[in-house]
Amino acid sequence: MTRILVLNPNSTSDVTASMDAALDIVRRQDGVDIVCETLAEGPPGIETQEHVESVVLPVVRYFEARPADAYVIGCFSDPGLALARENLRKPVFGIAESAFHMAAGLGARFGIVAIKRGSIPRHMRNIRGLGLIDKLAGDRPLEIGVTEMGDAERVVGRIVEVGRELRDVDGAEVLILGCASMGGYRREIEDRLGLPVVDPTQAAVMRAIGHLTLGYGKAA
Repeated sequence: MTRILVLNPNSTSDVTASMDAALDIVRRQDGVDIVCETLAEGPPGIETQEHVESVVLPVVRYFEARPADAYVIGCFSDPGLALARENLRKPVFGIAESAFHMAAGLGARFGIVAIKRGSIPRHMRNIRGLGLIDKLAGDRPLEIGVTEMGDAERVVGRIVEVGRELRDVDGAEVLILGCASMGGYRREIEDRLGLPVVDPTQAAVMRAIGHLTLGYGKAA
């Protein structure tokens, strides 16, 4: 049995549960055990650069202590991705990096639904580092915190509002949900906006499965 460990670096178990539920569609793959866990020592939500930096070492140490065939960092800031790849002998995937790559293949330009405005500079650094800045249509915030994502009516309404701006004003052909806690809303957002919507956790786990299926033992 192939084991993929998905770690939520914040301490909010509802976020982990949301990621876990969104991965049910991926669990149709035979012989793959997808396990979602929570970093208890993390902040309730990772919304600032300080939050990101504070979980880098804990994320890597958590992975080092738990054997798996592949690891997924379940936060859209991809905290600890470079260090984990350097320290671990198994492939490690960030959900933001994976979402950007998937979205780039689904349309000419993608738009990001961010949680808060302060997240956008981190997204920009990541996208530039991946060489995908020309694929970015826009990045617009919900101004809703990670711990508020369980309010489905409010969150979906706001995602649709921001998604329309990304589609109609910015020209996005694909939307990326810019937080691991949004995955449960993916299908409804697609239905209401008529665009492909990328859940970053699904993207990362499918990327991990692809690497392992093809025999790539390490993600660069």
